[in-house]
Amino acid sequence: MIKTSDFDFQVPSELIAHEPTLRRDHSRLMVLDRARRTIAHKHFYDLVDYLNAGDLLVLNDTKVIPANLIGKKEDGGAKVEVLLTRPKTEDRRPKTWECLVKPGKRLKVGSRVLFGEEVLGTVLEKTETGEQIIEFTGDLDGFMRNQGQIPLPPYIKPPKVESRKLNIERRYQTVYAKKEGASASPTAGLHFTPELLKGFRDKGVGISHITLHTGLATFKPVYAENVEDHKMYSEYYEMLGETIKAVRKAKRVIAVGTTSVRTLEACASEITTKAQRHEGHKGETDLFIYPGYKFKVVDAMITNFHWPRTTLIMLVSAFAGKDFIMKAYQEAIKEKYRFFSFGDAMLIL
Repeated sequence: MIKTSDFDFQVPSELIAHEPTLRRDHSRLMVLDRARRTIAHKHFYDLVDYLNAGDLLVLNDTKVIPANLIGKKEDGGAKVEVLLTRPKTEDRRPKTWECLVKPGKRLKVGSRVLFGEEVLGTVLEKTETGEQIIEFTGDLDGFMRNQGQIPLPPYIKPPKVESRKLNIERRYQTVYAKKEGASASPTAGLHFTPELLKGFRDKGVGISHITLHTGLATFKPVYAENVEDHKMYSEYYEMLGETIKAVRKAKRVIAVGTTSVRTLEACASEITTKAQRHEGHKGETDLFIYPGYKFKVVDAMITNFHWPRTTLIMLVSAFAGKDFIMKAYQEAIKEKYRFFSFGDAMLIL
């Protein structure tokens, strides 16, 4: 049995990044070589030196929606904070969502929450794992556009100065974010700039996109004592036929972020079955990658430094080896790398 406690470690509070670097690509970059077991210290703009013509970068083009909503109970007016995490229908503009509610005990099945003057949310169900299924009536999209907030990680407190707040929300989107639907950013991609992407193209490095709408599967902690007992949430993904074709042709596939890794590996059978046509693929994935998993598509990955006891640290440990990853994290703490969403990056070769 693999224990969740095996992935525990302490991050000094002063190393938690509460704001992004002045320039996206000026974050630091730790380079891990799995074959040589070496660690190098670079900057993100040095990434271009490690990729070659024929390699393929796979980016997640999901876009974070203003999914954090503030409402009040219909019977009393108590404040309720609702985070939309996943639609409950295939319609990408649904009326029923899986939500995280704070404070959760304030709502029961049948409770009604008012959002502004025209949107009403009714609790249909409370799940065993603490989420709530809420059906909305009224112009939910309009309310989100006008009053919804980008759901920054809870440890990041938005500045009171409006211009700084807007800048942080802008920097929480990748420069290539396109398809709306995420409730958290695919943060490994936050380091890229248009100029850096052009540099890869000029060198002959291919760039393709997948979409995985980041949600609970990505940021929910692991509470089970044994890793194998953790129930992975599902997240919606799309992979175009042209991306499948590019992945098949690539010399090396470099996944940007754990979300890209999970999407590529979830589509492994479609990618590796040569007889199939280059047709697109979409669906829901609850693929849980932890040590012992055999990777089928991904050759290298770019990722940030993750929270302890999460599926993300387990995934990178599966790719590079737990002992090597834990050694790298201790090195990162010693060298004062910045951690988590707005923190520094890691390239694992």
